[in-house]
Amino acid sequence: MSPAPDDGRRRCDWAAGGPPLLSDYHDQEWGRPLHGRVALFERLTLEAFQSGLSWLVVLRKRENFRRAFAGFDIETVAGYTERDVARLLADTGIVRNRAKIEATIANARVAADLDVDLSDLLWSHAPPPRPRPAKSADMPSATPESTALARRLKSLGFRFVGPTTAYALMQATGMVDDHLLACWVPSDGL
Repeated sequence: MSPAPDDGRRRCDWAAGGPPLLSDYHDQEWGRPLHGRVALFERLTLEAFQSGLSWLVVLRKRENFRRAFAGFDIETVAGYTERDVARLLADTGIVRNRAKIEATIANARVAADLDVDLSDLLWSHAPPPRPRPAKSADMPSATPESTALARRLKSLGFRFVGPTTAYALMQATGMVDDHLLACWVPSDGL
């Protein structure tokens, strides 16, 4: 962990010394409890698009993703057709990966048909609180809880939701607090 050059705050390794977009995301969003079906559908989608890429790439394209996927309105995205897939594949503002685009539409259809709120479903797999990791190497890439969440989501028909993506979602949405022990973000403020 190193101090950010702009304000001297100690941040998690992945956000330290990077562009302001990354440190702002770390400081204001990452690891903070997030609820709501649209907000969580956005994060689930972005985590899937991030798979195999830098998170910074996805953050830089976030507003374009929001525009392309109708603000992540689940019912709207669930109604997308092959024409929309073609439109999205031509959209240079987003990550143009057919499998991930089609998975987003399929995931919206599943989310629209759930008998339970997407937020409740995701949060039902949150593990009990645990101490913050001392260093990045102490952070797992998957846990029994993220594996169970991925298994449940896949059983419902969700795609691009393996245990690692599920754990990244848990980290991003505050289901787990993986800010490093020395990080300035207060644990009681999450």
